[in-house]
Amino acid sequence: MSDAMLTAPRGPALLAGLGRAGAILKRVMRDPAGAIAVTIILILIIAAIFAPLLAPYDPIAIAPRDRMQGPSAAHWLGTDQLGRDVLSRLIFGTRTALRVALVGTLGALGVGLLLGMLSGLSPKIIDNLLVLLFDSLKSLPLILFALALVSIYGPSMTTLIVVITISMAPSYFRVVRNQVLVLRNADYVVVAQAMGASKLRIAAMHLLPNLIGPILVLIAMDIPAVIGIESGLSFLGQGVQPPDASWGNMLAEGYAYLRQAPHIALTAGLPIVIATVAFTFLGETLRDALDPKNARRGQ
Repeated sequence: MSDAMLTAPRGPALLAGLGRAGAILKRVMRDPAGAIAVTIILILIIAAIFAPLLAPYDPIAIAPRDRMQGPSAAHWLGTDQLGRDVLSRLIFGTRTALRVALVGTLGALGVGLLLGMLSGLSPKIIDNLLVLLFDSLKSLPLILFALALVSIYGPSMTTLIVVITISMAPSYFRVVRNQVLVLRNADYVVVAQAMGASKLRIAAMHLLPNLIGPILVLIAMDIPAVIGIESGLSFLGQGVQPPDASWGNMLAEGYAYLRQAPHIALTAGLPIVIATVAFTFLGETLRDALDPKNARRGQ
């Protein structure tokens, strides 16, 4: 009987969750800043997914005759020092930036979510050990940590994603752990425990749905930071390596030829700013949309 009572609400809970997600999206789109942010992010995602179809040229094709040309009908954003089409490299750089941002952020979320729930539901000694571990990771200087890993394993996208995952995981761990410590004493959790529900079931069915809001806001706020980390390390030559297109290495190449061809650095730096502002606005709007006071006001 207890199992039936615990499993029966799954369908309604799922429908309620979808309805809540739709309501949050409506509140986000009702805000002009949120609508603009969502539109820009959708454009970036479409550009990343359909990069081979949207790019007018091969992003790594070298054409020495066309080097450092300004914007023209043939090359809308001009060419770089090797004659490669800047627009094509920019589009493929969008794919690189979002891939690193999403994979790195989701990796950090997975580690932080799993160990944060474990910490919040475990005895005090395990909780203290996990808190000590993640506080130690949080205290590491990011750039020095990244350069240490790169010097050991070499610069690559994989190394970059590992750096981002390890450096971002403590933030998710802290948020999840703190929420679990609050929610584990809620009436519905106590009732589920009394009915014999396992910790895994309680975490999945009762705690996780209440963590989605704060986690979404944190993801939206972290993605700009991840894009900045990827661009910064690639600019220093320690991230994504040529000939793969990245906003960071495009910016580094443009900086070297700033006087002869300023359009290279300009077109590489602009999407970093646009993506950072769009995801920041989305995070701010999501935070407001998830505020119960604003939700009641919008009804």
